[in-house]
Amino acid sequence: MVRNILNYYGIRGGQLDQHFLADERILDKIVEAAHIVPGEKVLEIGAGIGNLTERLLCYTDKVIAVELDHKLVAILEDRFKEEKKLQIIHGDILEVELPDFDKVVANLPYSISSEITFKLFKHHFKLGILMYQYEFAQRLIAKPGSDNYSRLTVNTSYFADVSLLMRVPKGAFFPPPQVDSAVVKICPRPPPFAVIDSNFFLKFVTAIFTKRRKKLKNAIIESNHMLGIRNVKQIVSQLPEDMMKLRPENLDPAQLAALSNRIVEMQQEV
Repeated sequence: MVRNILNYYGIRGGQLDQHFLADERILDKIVEAAHIVPGEKVLEIGAGIGNLTERLLCYTDKVIAVELDHKLVAILEDRFKEEKKLQIIHGDILEVELPDFDKVVANLPYSISSEITFKLFKHHFKLGILMYQYEFAQRLIAKPGSDNYSRLTVNTSYFADVSLLMRVPKGAFFPPPQVDSAVVKICPRPPPFAVIDSNFFLKFVTAIFTKRRKKLKNAIIESNHMLGIRNVKQIVSQLPEDMMKLRPENLDPAQLAALSNRIVEMQQEV
């Protein structure tokens, strides 16, 4: 079906992250995993030719489809010209203002997966069923001390619970990408650990993971151009010595939050 639509409209994928999910069974599983109920507004990012859009419209009263490529927007408008439940937004997902939505279901552009994910976290929504590059998905769910544990892991854990639902092989797409993919379930929730200054915490995690192979003491000092901590060496000397001897990748999110809070408190005391 996907190949027929592409041929009909003269579309060739492979550019602008355009790899169209063609496996009907996986498309069905993605929609089933979203547990959409009537009345919910569903956001789809990178709607493409509408193979996922078509299924979403069967379950809900409102689908908001964001698509950047004007050729694909034209296909969506033609395929669904009689569909009143579909709102098409032609634009860059990182730049457009999103309306309210309850759930997000999408095959994301892999080159900007991180940026999209954190933009979504600025909105209130119930559930996300998102397709990522498999290696990216592994970083989302990684454990402290593992090679995949990163600032992405920690910062995501501040906003949501994440689980990997299924691995998707290259052959499920047309044209096939160079990497496998994964469908991930994201459930937003309140932070599971206390953070005094969320902006500083997120910045702190990002900064120290640029020096992930350094001991935490040196990682903080060497990345301070990103943090702007006054008297950084004095501040670091007052942080728990046992933690300062570890690498950022060896501390769990709650421990990193505790360090961030202590730095904020000491800065306020100065």
